[in-house]
Amino acid sequence: MMDLRDCLEKMEEKGRLAHVTTPVDAAHELSGVAARLEGGRALMFDRVRGYDYPVVTGMWWNRDNVAAIFGKPAGELSGLFAEATASLQKNPVPPILTENAPARATTMNEPDLTKIPVPTHALLDGGPYFSSCVIIAKDPDTGTRNASIHRLMVTGKDRLGLLMDAGRHLRNYYERAEAKGKSLEITINNGAHPAYFVAATTPSSAAPIDVDELAVASYLLGEPARLCRSRTVSVEGIADAQMIMEAEILPQVREPEGPFGEVSGYYAIRENRWVVKIRAVTAQKNPIIHMLHPGREVWNGQGLGIEANLFQTVGKQVKGLKKVYMTHGGSHYHVVLQMDPPYNGMAKNAILATFAAFSDLQMVTVVNSDVNIYDAEDVERAMATRCDPARDIVIVPGAFGHELNPIVQGNISAKMGFDCTYPVPKPPAYTRVSFAEVDLSKYHITP
Repeated sequence: MMDLRDCLEKMEEKGRLAHVTTPVDAAHELSGVAARLEGGRALMFDRVRGYDYPVVTGMWWNRDNVAAIFGKPAGELSGLFAEATASLQKNPVPPILTENAPARATTMNEPDLTKIPVPTHALLDGGPYFSSCVIIAKDPDTGTRNASIHRLMVTGKDRLGLLMDAGRHLRNYYERAEAKGKSLEITINNGAHPAYFVAATTPSSAAPIDVDELAVASYLLGEPARLCRSRTVSVEGIADAQMIMEAEILPQVREPEGPFGEVSGYYAIRENRWVVKIRAVTAQKNPIIHMLHPGREVWNGQGLGIEANLFQTVGKQVKGLKKVYMTHGGSHYHVVLQMDPPYNGMAKNAILATFAAFSDLQMVTVVNSDVNIYDAEDVERAMATRCDPARDIVIVPGAFGHELNPIVQGNISAKMGFDCTYPVPKPPAYTRVSFAEVDLSKYHITP
């Protein structure tokens, strides 16, 4: 369970991994193939022109792929991740240091990112992008570790452009280091077990700035997460990653970064942003480079963890919550809550609690348990027949939002919630049409 290769073997055994053996270019062609096959089996690009390493993507395209890795039914993944997040408060298992780290098997004589098959994904992207690396940093004042995912644009042999969203812990660390005139040392870990991705995307409402969220990875792995010492920085790397880049985020330096096809489904604009200087690169023997394909991978990868956190957080504040789903159509900004509120008005409380628990959201829709939250048509039916616009739409003006959403300006926008639950007690008018259950195998049906 500790290694990316182990995960790929599990996926292959379950028929969740396909190989692209035709040579592809890293610039646009690789992601073009991935876009045509998005949502299905993960893809291993065995031959990337001009490079020695294969590239894998699509591990998070659907929940069946992820279920094969964690050995759980797809429907239980959100619950598993909720348990892992809850372990931060109950009995967190900190990571351990190991001297025998596979990720330290080979070392580049000099850092040269041009030797790594980093895809240029979307047609208007500003350059090649690492899209799935786990960045580990340490609080410059307390030493607490933080793990997070950020996009990284290759701008030179040893140079990367970095986006740090407002409100993220990494940016907080950096701004305090920069105020002292210091760089922030980091490790950039590619090809780690997905348990580390879950840990790195744990919302701050579940993992405050003084908590090391790598304990989430320990829970999912069933043993302590394994780290290894670095040679040029004071921050550890993930011992079982495919590749570790030791680096620093430079103080008082900004350079052009972007555009990039982001989680919103739109391009993030090119602006002067933070700069990463690579000090050293180590890797496993014959490493596999891992990339997240922009789109469903992000919505599923982040969605499962966010759903888990919201179920824990909101469920403690309102009664009757059954399920949480981050929709794909909402691109990271819309969740649907399934609940049977015991009292009128509680669905609106749930809407407000959800916005407070995850500030990136723009929309929250609440439906009853007789509505299939994974079926957009069923949710739309509830919106059209149970939501009275005059009393059931909640608008929160001037709230903090996600800067990558084009509707958000200066990190501020309005948010909207839809109470699509029927009144308590349930009126007879909301009895759903139903039919007899039959076994179709008993019927002869001709074409």
